[in-house]
Amino acid sequence: MINYPVLVLNQSFEPLTVCRARRAVVLIFQGKAEILENGLGYIHTIDKTLELPSVIRLAQMVRRPRRERKMTRYEIFNRDRYTCQYCGDQGRHLTLDHVIPRFRGGQHTWENVVSACVACNRRKAGRTPAEANMKLVRVPHPPTGGPFFTIPYHYLHKRDEWQKYLPR
Repeated sequence: MINYPVLVLNQSFEPLTVCRARRAVVLIFQGKAEILENGLGYIHTIDKTLELPSVIRLAQMVRRPRRERKMTRYEIFNRDRYTCQYCGDQGRHLTLDHVIPRFRGGQHTWENVVSACVACNRRKAGRTPAEANMKLVRVPHPPTGGPFFTIPYHYLHKRDEWQKYLPR
């Protein structure tokens, strides 16, 4: 239970990140955070019973710069919500696919790279989606630079008590 994910909010209730329950308990003991939601149960020490938090809020405001997101595998999968952009299957076994193949002049940009399952990537091969008679589920685009990009997509629906703190 000590490794369960915990949503960390800034003092202004803005989602910052996800940490482990162990780190959250340490922040609470140090007086750097408060528990907003308890959804994980309890941890027992020799003389105390402590709540394991599900959502914590930091006592101090944390300022962080808004950076341009780098184009990495993780960011592309996160943008595409771990979904194959050709067949719509969700899963963890994804590859990257260039919509217009690189050897045909396609660039390695946000607008030309999508997540694809292995089967769809093989089926498409070195062709364009039109030539392979395949359609994209969504047109690829650069991710929006909102404040919530630090929370990975697979955590967004992990816990019900997180929903009121996350953007819709």
